[in-house]
Amino acid sequence: MKHFYYILLVAFFVSCKNDVSNTSTSTEAETQTIKKSALIETFKYSENAAPIISVHRGGKSIKNYPENCLETLQYVNDSIPAIYEIDVAKTKDDKLVLLHDNTLERTTTGTGKLTDYTYQELNTFNLEDDFGNETTFKVPLFTDVLKWAKTNNVVLTVDIKRSVSVHAVIDAIRAEKAEDVCLIITYDMEQAQRAYKYAPELLLSVSARNEKELGWLLDSNIPTENMFAFTGTRLSPNDFYKKVQSHGIKTILGTLGNLDSQAEAKGDVPYKVWQEKGIDVFATDRPFAAAKALGVKK
Repeated sequence: MKHFYYILLVAFFVSCKNDVSNTSTSTEAETQTIKKSALIETFKYSENAAPIISVHRGGKSIKNYPENCLETLQYVNDSIPAIYEIDVAKTKDDKLVLLHDNTLERTTTGTGKLTDYTYQELNTFNLEDDFGNETTFKVPLFTDVLKWAKTNNVVLTVDIKRSVSVHAVIDAIRAEKAEDVCLIITYDMEQAQRAYKYAPELLLSVSARNEKELGWLLDSNIPTENMFAFTGTRLSPNDFYKKVQSHGIKTILGTLGNLDSQAEAKGDVPYKVWQEKGIDVFATDRPFAAAKALGVKK
């Protein structure tokens, strides 16, 4: 009987020790702070900050330089300071690559769906520029672009195509330790919340095209410091941009398309006018012209 009580006593102390150990581990985990991306501080709104050029699809309508191409990123980066919007898609063998379309015809010498090809098969095709000129450049791997961005201290705004999970892209960014040069593009509250839940350390481009969408964001569990506000491809009232900025959030205007055309027709003067309205970042298909008009130089 004494032996039995001794066993119970030992078991009791072991159990108490484990409980203390588990509590300690739990407390340590709870008090650990997330290492936030440097972009959260870098891209916080500040008055009179220099405008930023965001190069749509990594560079469009540049002769002999295709969109979503590593060599194009380098070419533009040699000339102007900018951040680069890129599109991440997935091959048949689950390799993450840069490509906007679901099919290959428009931007490569290949045909058919991207998902019908392994990366090795995809590598047999060449990229074409927006004018149909074939180049010797290849569809790049996302990991290679991440490595380039880190080496050159260049920021990527990552647009994730529907065939790719947000988790897969974030995992790739983490694997390359590229959190300080990447922000994730989201299009609605559900996407934004899902991305924030999985990667609270990253800066997110969030949709804030009007008062209603801004309200949804402000009422969400996403801290405003994690937000980079895409205000759409149409102009909003001046006070709307000021309201977004009052929360410490930079504004992005998509000038790509109609607004770029308007600017070109008016000698590029509108870019400066839009900056004065409250635009911090210009997502454009005309990066060189916009940079010149805004006085953005290397």
